[in-house]
Amino acid sequence: MTTDQDLPMDAQSATAVFAAKGIDVTPNKDQGVIKVVKHPGLDGERPMIGDRVTVHYSGKLLSGKKFDCSRDRKEPFCFNVGKGQVLRAWDIGVLSMQKGEVCTFLCKPDYAYGPAGNPNKIPPSSTVIFEMELLKFEGEMLTDDGGIVRRIKVKGDGYSNPNDGASVDVHLEGSCGGRLFDSRDVSFIVGEGEDKGVPLGVDRAMDKMQKGECCILYLKPKYGFGSEGKAEYKIGPDKDVVYEVTLKDFQRAKESWEMDLNEKLDLVVGVKHKGNQYFKAGRYYQALVQYQRIICWLEMECGTGREQQKRIQDFVLTAHLNLALCFLRIKEFSQVVENCNKVIELDENNEKALYRRGEARLLRNEFSLAMEDFQQVLQVNPSNRAARAQISNCQNKIKEHHEQDKKTYANMFQKFAERDAKVCKCTIHPTTNLNVL
Repeated sequence: MTTDQDLPMDAQSATAVFAAKGIDVTPNKDQGVIKVVKHPGLDGERPMIGDRVTVHYSGKLLSGKKFDCSRDRKEPFCFNVGKGQVLRAWDIGVLSMQKGEVCTFLCKPDYAYGPAGNPNKIPPSSTVIFEMELLKFEGEMLTDDGGIVRRIKVKGDGYSNPNDGASVDVHLEGSCGGRLFDSRDVSFIVGEGEDKGVPLGVDRAMDKMQKGECCILYLKPKYGFGSEGKAEYKIGPDKDVVYEVTLKDFQRAKESWEMDLNEKLDLVVGVKHKGNQYFKAGRYYQALVQYQRIICWLEMECGTGREQQKRIQDFVLTAHLNLALCFLRIKEFSQVVENCNKVIELDENNEKALYRRGEARLLRNEFSLAMEDFQQVLQVNPSNRAARAQISNCQNKIKEHHEQDKKTYANMFQKFAERDAKVCKCTIHPTTNLNVL
């Protein structure tokens, strides 16, 4: 846009120029952020609150002086929009854009750098201009593996979130391939959504939501209905599902520090039972939540008296053993080793911990370490036939590994020898300077 905005202006005249050509995108229409589109974007969606957006931008004072530019750095800028990570004007403005759109924003001080400005760059109480291009946007990943992606349609109230064990009231609408299969109001305990037919991904997202929030959750099979699918909803195995979730209300559970030891010990019995139920049903991720809750509550407790101390240790030890077994089932072997190590710190001759650590190491191709674990199992219990069979298995694996190494190195040396032979045939004769054939 080539207009008077490229010339030095005061805030009042700049506002008049932008207002004549653009639109006020502030929620309360106070002309705090006025937008002029230079190049329309692609028709379609706009970013939602929390989306990860990538932009190029250039910032200028009304004098025309440039104070910042991502293109000068040859690197676009990324942030989660609507989360307060950037200027208020950016959060508001970018939410109004479409992919590929280029526009200019006139931003009043309250939406930009405020009365203080920015030392050496922005004078106090400055109205500034930003030109922005929205390169791309994508939902907010709630898990490291990208299995749960959230896009917020309506922002919630306040700063409080449901915690593990909280009671939540939600409205759910689930769809698969564009087909609505679930629409209901449901109440459940965070960490126990499985009991009400709530997918793991929805359950896991609860502690990121606020009261009144409405969001869309994109769930990979691991966090939806897995390899089994859901016959009740006519969903086959390994299907992605989408849930629109509205958090209507919630009641936080007591945090660990809000409970005394006796209260924790009373609750742990039920939590352990719940975890065992999930495990037996093959709901390993849900079982993990229960066993981890026990660790969170008791790992740092000392207790009074030998009997109470032993009771705490037994609960913690069993929880770590059960966690190790769950992680074995879902093939997270480093976590198996970590939890077994915790048990061995408490009980160095624990047969189950040694055996499960051996299993994990064997599956990680750490054959020698695995064999050492199984040998220790036999020292603890010489009649453990499974450990004896695993030692034999380790020995066979080591032998196979050595044979494979021999073949690999033999092929490698053969290739080196063939290459050296070719080099010798083409050596330059030192006196004739001719190729010797």
